[in-house]
Amino acid sequence: MRHTAHAPADPESPDTVARPPLVRELLLVVGLFLIYKLGRRAANGHVDEAFHNAHRVWDLERAAHLPGEGLVQRLLLHDETLIHLANTYYATVHFPATLLFLVWLYWRRPRHYVWARRVLAVLTGAALALHLLFPLAPPRLLAATHLVDTGRVYGPSVYGAQPAADSMANQFAAMPSLHFGWAVMVGVGLVVATRSRWRWLWLLHPALTLLVIVGTANHYWLDSIVVAALLAVVLAALPLRRAEPVRPPRPWPSVVPQRDHATGYAASGARR
Repeated sequence: MRHTAHAPADPESPDTVARPPLVRELLLVVGLFLIYKLGRRAANGHVDEAFHNAHRVWDLERAAHLPGEGLVQRLLLHDETLIHLANTYYATVHFPATLLFLVWLYWRRPRHYVWARRVLAVLTGAALALHLLFPLAPPRLLAATHLVDTGRVYGPSVYGAQPAADSMANQFAAMPSLHFGWAVMVGVGLVVATRSRWRWLWLLHPALTLLVIVGTANHYWLDSIVVAALLAVVLAALPLRRAEPVRPPRPWPSVVPQRDHATGYAASGARR
């Protein structure tokens, strides 16, 4: 019997995997978003602990000789337009970019969509647990950093003027940075799901996000290092499943060649 070799699935072609039901996926994504928002707010209010942890993180970074966050901020502060663009990127790109990423995968790469949705859900859950266990004031609120709260000074800002009384967001959930974690997953997911020679440019999104969150003093370097380590663990635990090869249809018995025992030649004919 002759076996036919199957070529590997082409990432540029639509997945052969059926799309999950749209209504179910919408409910899942909305539910995850609500859990994310409620979880961050539940971690709010630990002001003293958040500032104590901020001093510990700042001292640890200096002891580890990490570059100061002020280096990036000083570059942005050279031009008011540049710092305004950085604030706008921080305020407006995080959620829409991740949502568009999931929508495109759902429509064009269903197999990759299921994988990315699972990874993002587990990563977000782990990050929320850390927000509860380790409340952390961002560097813009820590006087020892001598950094500028660029959102409040130059705008736009997504946070209230009184961090402890902010009912819309938890300003003490800096560790780890989901801004950076989601951006890395978007970049990696698009690199994996496409085959264009330009696909590596998608990694500019997490690179730019890292510069923005540090330069606007919303996160420490360590926030990004921790979320990158978490994402690596999640990706190792939830690898992308290989696409099952599409098997060619087997021929009907009526057209299977039959061998004539008298002549030794193959002859077509219906089985009786």
